[in-house]
Amino acid sequence: MTYRIRAADIELSGGRQTPAGWTRRQLPREAGACHTDYRLLEPGVLLVRSRYEPRSDLVEESAYPDEAGALAIVVALTGESEYRGDDGSTLGFRAGHTTISTFCRSAGERRYRSGTPVTHLRLRVDQTAMARYFGPDAWPTRGSDRGVRLRAFHKTSEAVAAHAARLQHQVAQPNGVPIDLHISALSLLAEVMRGVQQPPSHRAGLSRRDLEKIEHVHQLMQTQLHRPLTIAYLCLSAGLSEYKLKDGIRRRYGTTPHRLLHDLRMQRAWTLLETGCQVAQAGWQVGYAHPGNFSAAFTEYFGRTPKTVFGKRQ
Repeated sequence: MTYRIRAADIELSGGRQTPAGWTRRQLPREAGACHTDYRLLEPGVLLVRSRYEPRSDLVEESAYPDEAGALAIVVALTGESEYRGDDGSTLGFRAGHTTISTFCRSAGERRYRSGTPVTHLRLRVDQTAMARYFGPDAWPTRGSDRGVRLRAFHKTSEAVAAHAARLQHQVAQPNGVPIDLHISALSLLAEVMRGVQQPPSHRAGLSRRDLEKIEHVHQLMQTQLHRPLTIAYLCLSAGLSEYKLKDGIRRRYGTTPHRLLHDLRMQRAWTLLETGCQVAQAGWQVGYAHPGNFSAAFTEYFGRTPKTVFGKRQ
């Protein structure tokens, strides 16, 4: 049985103030011990700490109606959960991994499985704050960007893990100094951005049109994960040289075309397995002709085999 929480229900059940300037939103008791704590560190910078222990499978509606986009950094500390947008986008959150996304006027639902405690540390930074710290082109977006877009998903680095641990410790201190929390949060932001953004001087030569072509490549990857995509094919489809393609993906996503495609394939595979897809079929749908190769790649990426991702089997 799945317990569904509407956004209106969450608003009605929350609102009490927790110590040290935090605001808590508590889900109804029937859902289990599930709550999220928020603290506004400065205009445009929100620190979020969530702890969910659902009694049954849980679906929680989520909406971000703001026209101004924002960047979300989620360091998953324990458990596994997923976000599914109304636009078909998906984000995965796995213990030991960091998920980076951007969103604007988005709506969807967060999904949790029963019996699996989930702890997240999330930093949300809007475009104004991003521009304040990293310049006006810190995170390129277009006016047509809507919904949620995955920017990066990878194992949490030692540096990011250290900042997250420091934040966890400071949050737990009832008499902590707010400025220490603020410094640690911005240090986490700086560390993450160091991995996905090059200094402004290295951005020369990447035009708005080039960025649109890079976005086209990203969308092409998402819709053709089952095909043997090559650099040559992607370049031809987007009208980019190989140099422009590799340089643009590095600037936009902080990775290589091969790694970006691999990240998208593994995320899609996890979603397919969770919804009941057989291992061989999931592998085929993300471009693996041989189940053994798919299982090896999946295990290396997530640290567990495909068969351990349980979904509703037909």
